[in-house]
Amino acid sequence: MQAHFKPHAVEVERPDISRWEVSNVGAAPYVHEFKSQEIGADVLITSLVHGNEYTGAIVLSELLALLSSCKLVLHRGSLTAVFANVDGFARFDPTQPDASRFVDQDLNRVWSPALLAGSAQSSELARARAIRPYVERATHLLDLHSMHEPCEPLLITGLLPRNVAFAQSLGGVGQVVMDAGHKDGVRMRDFAGFGSEGGSKIALLLEAGQHWQRASVAAVQNVVIRFLLRAEIVTMQEVIDAGLQAWLAADRKPPAPVQVTHAVVARSMQFEFTQAFTGNEIIAKAGTVIAHDADQAITTPYDNCMLVMPSIRQLRPGVTTVRLGRRVAM
Repeated sequence: MQAHFKPHAVEVERPDISRWEVSNVGAAPYVHEFKSQEIGADVLITSLVHGNEYTGAIVLSELLALLSSCKLVLHRGSLTAVFANVDGFARFDPTQPDASRFVDQDLNRVWSPALLAGSAQSSELARARAIRPYVERATHLLDLHSMHEPCEPLLITGLLPRNVAFAQSLGGVGQVVMDAGHKDGVRMRDFAGFGSEGGSKIALLLEAGQHWQRASVAAVQNVVIRFLLRAEIVTMQEVIDAGLQAWLAADRKPPAPVQVTHAVVARSMQFEFTQAFTGNEIIAKAGTVIAHDADQAITTPYDNCMLVMPSIRQLRPGVTTVRLGRRVAM
């Protein structure tokens, strides 16, 4: 058995989010809203889009506690917090931690208007339809995720320059990755106005690190505070007054963004990487074999090729096993 299949240690316990089931504004379950008296950005932070990725839910719960007690007060605008796939999350079992990603289908592949308005039914579609109004209303979206394998944080921006610039301006909190989405469905961060070239809405997807590592919680804390500051709905003084300055990691110069050019999709159950890649590895030479899919060698298409989120933990034919990208000048 490959190292990829060894279970990762669950370093942080599954949070109890039951106190947030009843909305503070009578909205859908697990949806909470806070508004300032001053006009500003309408920020939406989502966690648990995948039920087993709960580091974002830990931080969102902590943030809600501070907002609910008025220890953190918004400077302007509004903040909506959503725990998304709570049905998947309810099934989390630390002995099978990958099994609660979703109930019926991936909640982060259902965000096309046609699918949401159609007749198809699933646990995830029902939840997407319930939270759709908050997603459509938001001017700024931060969607909190984590990864199958240990890796430095990634900020997924799509291809629009405004999202790339916003992510880079956060202060080197992770590698910015530009991509065109997935062929098997539309992500929340690409939905409607978030993917519109002529618009102004901002949407980032954070991949904070491995699902259950303590370091991933710290990465989420850092990005959440920086996102709120950059959206200008809180000030640094309000962050300090709330005791949240410890959430901020030191500034560092962000690396150049990486643009995804290829997605490697498994054709068989005989897909194997040549090494125990975990992500962000730079493969120096074009033509380097990085994997075998049955009798097919998978090679890098150009020099200095970055491997983005390689994993065969969810291996089946048709699943993307790794994406390939290269740095681009800003």
